Amino acid sequence: MTSQVEHDRLANALRALSMDGVEKAKSGHPGLPMGMADVATVLFSRFLKFDAADPSWPDRDRFVLSAGHGSMLLYSLLHLTGYESVTLDEIKRFRQLHSKTPGHPENFVTPGVETTTGPLGQGLATAVGMALAERMLAAEFGEDLVDHYTYVIASDGDLMEGISHEAIALAGHLKLSRLIVLYDDNGISIDGPLSLADTVDQVKRFEAAGWLASRVDGHDPQAVAAAIADARTADRPVMIACRTTIGFGAPKKAGTSKAHGEPLGAEELAGAKAALKWEYGPFEIPTDIASAWRAIGERGRAAREEWQRRLAAAPQNTRDDFVRRLVGERPKALGPTISALKGKLIAEAPSIATRKASELVLEAVVPLLPEMAIGSADLTPSNNTRTKTAKAVNAADFSGRYIHYGIREFGMAAAMNGIALHGGFLPVGATFMVFTDYARPAMRLAALMGTSVVYVMTHDSIGLGEDGPTHQPVEHLAALRAMPNMRVFRPADAVETAEAWQLALTRKDGPTVLALTRQNLPLLRKEPVESNLCAMGAYELSPAGGKPTATLFASGSEVEIAVAAQAQLAEKGIHARVVSVPSLELFLEQPEDVQKAVIGDAPIKVAIEAAVRFGWDAVIGHDGIFVGMATFGASGPYKDLYAYFGITAESVVERVTARHNG
Repeated sequence: MTSQVEHDRLANALRALSMDGVEKAKSGHPGLPMGMADVATVLFSRFLKFDAADPSWPDRDRFVLSAGHGSMLLYSLLHLTGYESVTLDEIKRFRQLHSKTPGHPENFVTPGVETTTGPLGQGLATAVGMALAERMLAAEFGEDLVDHYTYVIASDGDLMEGISHEAIALAGHLKLSRLIVLYDDNGISIDGPLSLADTVDQVKRFEAAGWLASRVDGHDPQAVAAAIADARTADRPVMIACRTTIGFGAPKKAGTSKAHGEPLGAEELAGAKAALKWEYGPFEIPTDIASAWRAIGERGRAAREEWQRRLAAAPQNTRDDFVRRLVGERPKALGPTISALKGKLIAEAPSIATRKASELVLEAVVPLLPEMAIGSADLTPSNNTRTKTAKAVNAADFSGRYIHYGIREFGMAAAMNGIALHGGFLPVGATFMVFTDYARPAMRLAALMGTSVVYVMTHDSIGLGEDGPTHQPVEHLAALRAMPNMRVFRPADAVETAEAWQLALTRKDGPTVLALTRQNLPLLRKEPVESNLCAMGAYELSPAGGKPTATLFASGSEVEIAVAAQAQLAEKGIHARVVSVPSLELFLEQPEDVQKAVIGDAPIKVAIEAAVRFGWDAVIGHDGIFVGMATFGASGPYKDLYAYFGITAESVVERVTARHNG
């Protein structure tokens, strides 16, 4: 057991490094690191299972600093415990360009950071996904290989954000017993006392969601340790409200909002170090304390090596599948399975909604991919995401692979990030396309982090019909296409849907959106092609009968309209070619010569999409013809809506003819 004297010196080393780092940067948040240093020291020194020499050891405990503004606490922990990437020089380069210590923790920058945090609430919600993945993987591979906890430090801000409600409700419902949240209950927010804006009893709130919750003095290491020890034996998730003083030790700013988001200043910094009896210079850690922290970082080596022996002793097929899934490799049979399905679809030529085509793909590939963790935000029958043999996950049995997320789009998307980051699973989540607005902040973090997740977003346009403009996502395609590293596919038929799924399943460097229709579409791909034509983002679907006067570009359900317009234009002696654009932004990533070849040199260029124009000028030019939406939609049968808004073959023909004759 750590003595009180040793504990204080260990914790004060965290405080000192954090204060010094913020002071040198002249930017940052010293208050949380100073306030939560005692709690973090107890967690890392007595409970957290990790090995600083192997940040990605699969059976390590996960630690998430949801309150990412307090990043210097995490960087100080990583440095002191011996993570190679966080040197003292990097601590001194806090918040500087290209440092390993950016303003908020970024998992793709700093080994040892489990997830990117900063947007409040998302770290907590991501941790729910990590805890769920741990239980699901343990149910499949056994606790000899999967046996760890997920710990979170969360702030008042994390718990005020709406996503926290979604996250804690889901975790409580599933009784995620290895999830432990350490709440920095300091009563201060940026504006001043928390009571200015919030008087929620968080203990009662968590209890109402099915958690165990308690309060402790966050500066009493024995009380904190006892609470964590009890939490580790609980049969449900646990929240420990740790009453702390923000900026602990600062003579004038402690306990005030002044300690939150600005450097202490030289005078206050000196006063804090004096109050803490820290008699060392900037960034100076005495040898005995440095050695003690380094020993904490090495403590998990024996557990890691024992785990590696257990993995090596596992049956080869178990070991191979476990490792394959952790590194995100897909079975070799996936490609042939997709090819066979494409051949079957071309032979049968079904006229089906692409959401139904997606279901056919899932029925074919799910048996090959036990790592697929599929779910829906309470729209399973509409999203068509649950296969016939899918078993639901529940609090009593985590061996299933279908997750009922409830009406929690944001929580679902954040949990998917956690599931992906944990390893061993490819999460798939579904809702209506319009509700990407609810999920968007977590989708943005997925794109930023490069997590391999798939979003099945159905009811993708005014084609959903009678539900009206509140449910018709006219601007959402453009918004998602604008997000760096987010790949959006809007397939035109069942074959394109299969190809889009193949590309989504094999992508390792970021998330994918599948925008799928409610309404039936004819099969437009008539000839079998072994290669994946969607892989370039766009391709010529139907060539012109002669030298083309026009090129008709379209995505999704509007490709059918382009093909019909092509035929009508031909009757008028106007040759047009049709280019299907299942992924506009993927196409625009292609080399310039590839783009030019697909775009062609026809003088009239038309884009057809039941959405806003934004983004299409990169293909058709600012003077190109756009047939689509410029307003929100309306309520009515979808065919009536297409006619009312002029998204028809006749409208295309009229505008091309006018341009041709003009």
